[in-house]
Amino acid sequence: MPLDPHLAGVLQMMAATGRKPTSEGTPAEGRAGYLALTLGTRKPHEVVPVASVQDGTVDGATGPLRARIYRPEGAGPFPTVAYFHGGGWVIGDLDTHDNMCRDLCRGARAVVVAVDYRLAPEHPFPAAVDDTAAATRWVVAHAAELGGNPTVGVAGDSAGGNLSAVVAQQLRDAGTALAAQFLIYPAVDHAQADYASLAQNAKGYFLETTTMAWFYGHYAGTIADPLDPRLAPLRHTDLTRLPPAVVVTAEFDPLRDSGAAYAEALRAAGNQVDYLAGPGMVHGFYDMGRWSPAAQALVQQGIRRFGEVLRGG
Repeated sequence: MPLDPHLAGVLQMMAATGRKPTSEGTPAEGRAGYLALTLGTRKPHEVVPVASVQDGTVDGATGPLRARIYRPEGAGPFPTVAYFHGGGWVIGDLDTHDNMCRDLCRGARAVVVAVDYRLAPEHPFPAAVDDTAAATRWVVAHAAELGGNPTVGVAGDSAGGNLSAVVAQQLRDAGTALAAQFLIYPAVDHAQADYASLAQNAKGYFLETTTMAWFYGHYAGTIADPLDPRLAPLRHTDLTRLPPAVVVTAEFDPLRDSGAAYAEALRAAGNQVDYLAGPGMVHGFYDMGRWSPAAQALVQQGIRRFGEVLRGG
């Protein structure tokens, strides 16, 4: 499909601002720019309503982490989802992904616990992995008080999709069964030189390969093996017995082909997989529904399906 015209207009407006690319700035500048693009452009009427939002903490690998708990309308019990935000393990926080978590809470009818894991370069790999694994274990231990239902899933976008996939593998290895995983345009393979989408979508579609290299350099650089499954969950030698997955990709995204490859690898290993391609979409479209009706329709489709899978459907 051609690029969604509404998203094309958004990309044109972003280009017209003359803002320097994330890859040419500092992490602090990248964080400020991402917050301005997300929370900073959200109008009051665009805030997705949920029953309640509560700030708190969850256990991380080395101490408490900030968290935000979203509860849906209606009477429970509800399943609970640990949510890990995107941003290349360098940028992003609870505020940049507030509306995405609201959408997930409302559409999947689940309690969502958004986790503010430690970011690179201050806390390089594997700090984010260790934090999100510890936070998920905390959510599993507290599911009864959070949602009243022992069912727990993980979800995340981009780098958060990477962390969700890694956590699902790690908890399986530790004997903890999660109910579902929601991987939204996940980064799942860092030895990815042969994916066609990297060349096809290298520049001009929101996430660019130069920015990906900037993120990876700050997060892992030369300190880790790119084939380490904690970096590249697609490279894990055992993909069996993993939670049912909903995997979403975007057509105009450098990560498209690796995400599709992970969905296929999960299916080939005997797991339940729903693969949802995002025709006409760009990386980041899960927070662009307010600008694009087509994006919003795909967002709701993915969230509804994840809610069904979370409940065993």
